[in-house]
Amino acid sequence: MATLYLVSTPIGNLSDLSERAAQVLGEVERIFAEDTRRTGRLLRHLRVDTPLTSLHRHNEAARAGRVLECLGSGRDAAVVSDAGTPLVSDPGARVVDAALEAGHVVVPVPGPSAILAALAGSGLPADRFAFLGFAPRKGVERRALLRRVAQSPETAVLFEAPGRLCRLLADLERACGPGRRVAVAREMTKLHEEFVRGTLAEARAHFGRRPPRGEVTLVVDRSPGGEPDESAARELAAELLAGGARPREAVRELTARLGTPRNRAYRIVHSTVARDRPETE
Repeated sequence: MATLYLVSTPIGNLSDLSERAAQVLGEVERIFAEDTRRTGRLLRHLRVDTPLTSLHRHNEAARAGRVLECLGSGRDAAVVSDAGTPLVSDPGARVVDAALEAGHVVVPVPGPSAILAALAGSGLPADRFAFLGFAPRKGVERRALLRRVAQSPETAVLFEAPGRLCRLLADLERACGPGRRVAVAREMTKLHEEFVRGTLAEARAHFGRRPPRGEVTLVVDRSPGGEPDESAARELAAELLAGGARPREAVRELTARLGTPRNRAYRIVHSTVARDRPETE
């Protein structure tokens, strides 16, 4: 049975690629890459000429067939993202599901990670953390993420585009308070790597004066209060129900977004339903 390798690639410094990853990239029949131009530069650095095929969020469903065709003929393949580990805020999940469903072997080749690099260099607690991906740009989803970070008993790690960083820092400052500690890591492992450590207010002021460039990862300190505030859970439940969510869906969302224990989420949602139900004469 053929093997699909999920290969972690450098987030900046090409020297961070492991010997194992280089060997796999040179031995597989084909590499499915999020950006063939960027991966092509990596392969030229390695002096490897393995054929490349694009695999990004716009064509992943269609590309799954190509991957299965390769594996089905007994040939190994690899999936890589632009940088770091595939599937982590990057495409690849559909392909992995299809490969496993077809009975193929899926093997991760670990390596560079912006999440772990930022967390390790942040100076913030790293024993328990939650990776929350990119912040939603607006609406209920964004407000829910801000509440989750504000009330999280775990350190939170997020990605953000440089042009939206200042807005996110300002929103986090309002949600968490200006004194919450944060570390903003920029251009990690590259020539102009920068860590800005301090409070949310200090980080916002810093990047207000010096607009950021390049890849950005935020690490936000955990809430000193521990468990999520019930008032925030009630607010989110009301928003979800008003938006047409069914009670069981609202319970699931409170648990996923805010970390509210399921029994408490059930009680909050159903008390909100009862409160908002019109009275009958």
